[in-house]
Amino acid sequence: MTLYQIKPRFQGWLRPFVQRLADRGVTANQVTTFAALGSIVVGGLVGALVWLPGIFLLMPLWLFARMALNAIDGMLAREHGQQSALGAYLNELGDILSDLALVIPFVLPYGSVVVPFAVLAVVVECAGLIGPLAGASRRYDGPLGKSDRALVLGALGLWLGLGFGPGHYGGWIWGGLCLLSIVTIVRRVQRGVQEARATQSA
Repeated sequence: MTLYQIKPRFQGWLRPFVQRLADRGVTANQVTTFAALGSIVVGGLVGALVWLPGIFLLMPLWLFARMALNAIDGMLAREHGQQSALGAYLNELGDILSDLALVIPFVLPYGSVVVPFAVLAVVVECAGLIGPLAGASRRYDGPLGKSDRALVLGALGLWLGLGFGPGHYGGWIWGGLCLLSIVTIVRRVQRGVQEARATQSA
């Protein structure tokens, strides 16, 4: 079970707003670009102002907004005839850049233990993207996909923003997240291969 599986309900809440955006001429690519640039700006601000009390509270606020923006751009593309090759590139590359921009500031309070997680986050998304090349669908299997990472980073940002500090268990936390990322990679590869084989034998 991952947050990706409750996405349809979230989209239902957003649908009236998405319709208004479409009526005003807002495009999926504009929303995608805004989400990526916003993530880079927020990550840069948190990193530059890490000494400022409460600065990490920007993380949960922006991560929730980014989750909504990711749903909105997909709905604009699928439900309002805005799908395009450029949009596919912007969506996937924007997500990877956004993840890196929002993970890197955590290096400052937690140290280099965050770096392997940042690398694995990219590999997780690549494992999902390879699905269509292998004859399967784009894989979103968990337990630590994009939405789940956003939830974890938001929770850690909230913890730091409220002044609790990284604590003595930071290394264990990020080590556990790395392990969950590896499990996610393996699961995406396994299920992608299974799907491809089933498609070929059908």
